[in-house]
Amino acid sequence: MIGTRSLSPEVVGLRQAMDQLLDESFVGGPFRTLWSQGRAGTGAPAAPLPLDVYATQDAFVIAAAVPGLRPDDLEVTYSQGTVVLSGAVGAAETTGVTWYARELWHGRFQRAVSLPFEVDPDKAEASFEHGILRIRLPKAEHAKPRRIPIQVTAGGTTQAIGEGDPAAGQR
Repeated sequence: MIGTRSLSPEVVGLRQAMDQLLDESFVGGPFRTLWSQGRAGTGAPAAPLPLDVYATQDAFVIAAAVPGLRPDDLEVTYSQGTVVLSGAVGAAETTGVTWYARELWHGRFQRAVSLPFEVDPDKAEASFEHGILRIRLPKAEHAKPRRIPIQVTAGGTTQAIGEGDPAAGQR
């Protein structure tokens, strides 16, 4: 690896600019939601907590990769349209060791996900299997899509399409 002392000031400036660009693009830019906000007040780098977030016709689902954690290490809360996942990753043994690489993150983490529609938190479920936490929040009844019948008026009588039509439920 080339040290910055042997490089010209222009190359060092370019390198610093590229480092800043990459840092802003991935940590402070559109990919910011892939990382938590880091450990508050420590200046430590943010910890990755990858999530899959999607909705079905009936529910909102969050799947979080939390390898090495147990269900008691995690807390899931819901308040005013936001789900918060928090917990802690313990540090490895550090007494009497010589570190050659230390890349596994440890400490507290928190992720908040704002829901795009109302859910029924009383029917929420969370399951944990093989390091994946899956949270399922059923949509509130009034937030679920509904079929709206179309009224047809012909010859002075009105009939909703689908009434008396056995094929209507198959559309």
